[in-house]
Amino acid sequence: MKKVSIIIVNWNGLGHLEKCLPSLFKIDYPNYDVIVVDNASKDESVPYMEKNFPKIKIVQNKTNEGFAGGNNAGLSMVTGDYVLLLNNDTVVTKNFIDELVKTIESDPSIACVQSKILSMDYPDRLDSVGAYLTNTGFLYHFGYFQKNKKSYDSTKTLYTAKGACMMVRKKIVDQIGLFDQDFFAYFEETDFCHRIWLHGGKIEYCPKSIIYHKVGGTSNSMNNAFIQFHSFKNRINSYLKNLGTIELFKILPLHLVLCEIVALVFIPKGRPDLFIAINKAICWNFVNLSKTLNKRRKVQHKLRKVSDSEFMPIIKRNPGLRYYYYLFAKSLVGYKE
Repeated sequence: MKKVSIIIVNWNGLGHLEKCLPSLFKIDYPNYDVIVVDNASKDESVPYMEKNFPKIKIVQNKTNEGFAGGNNAGLSMVTGDYVLLLNNDTVVTKNFIDELVKTIESDPSIACVQSKILSMDYPDRLDSVGAYLTNTGFLYHFGYFQKNKKSYDSTKTLYTAKGACMMVRKKIVDQIGLFDQDFFAYFEETDFCHRIWLHGGKIEYCPKSIIYHKVGGTSNSMNNAFIQFHSFKNRINSYLKNLGTIELFKILPLHLVLCEIVALVFIPKGRPDLFIAINKAICWNFVNLSKTLNKRRKVQHKLRKVSDSEFMPIIKRNPGLRYYYYLFAKSLVGYKE
């Protein structure tokens, strides 16, 4: 039986760990280990784990390296065939790993799988089924906060899984790397999943694997301007690196215009801080363009194995205007991609 190494990144998340870890050590799957990367927490997270879960491998960062840096640090401890990234603000079901392993082993082209993620506060509603790319550059979060209906009980091929619970083949991580260290937080899993597609793999949604997620459990402690800066910065940066030339010119100019429109609309909404955050995100990408282009050359010439035309029809969906209105409304209260 293949071994699964679970990586959990924690930052002052003792209250979350007290729910997550007990559920994790009650699962049916027999061959797994747990690695917790603590991002210099000031609470009692580490003493709690040392006392109650001595089998956990703990990586203690001296500073907060974010979600991207934290997961990357955890890779050094991985001994499994599969790497499972799990948020600390989740509660898992007993068979969630069994079902993920069944799905990923059903097809060698599947590189990454995501569980069905339900809202912890509203268990009859979905947190995520995963996301698709759109012509606007904003993600279409399929099924977000919809009722958990039978239509969400079938497998689906996704553009990107959600980092709250996603399992990937370790050999794929060895080939393409995990998260971009410059991202810190937000959109890092999408950037990673895009590289999976470029490398010839695909992403699947596994509805029989179920977990519960405290939506916003971690980000609620963060400033909304901080969230929007990193979300917009990383999304633009990911497209600059990963999109082929034709798709880049089709998506990025429109996306930048829409980003500026969104920023301007925040001003009459009484949120000039969000206007500044989005423009800082755009400026960051201009200032760091040379570094990004070096990354792009590596992605396009060394990592890419398939053309955009081979997978864009699979990963693209375009929702109506109502969805974008909803997405904008959520960003006012700290929603991120």
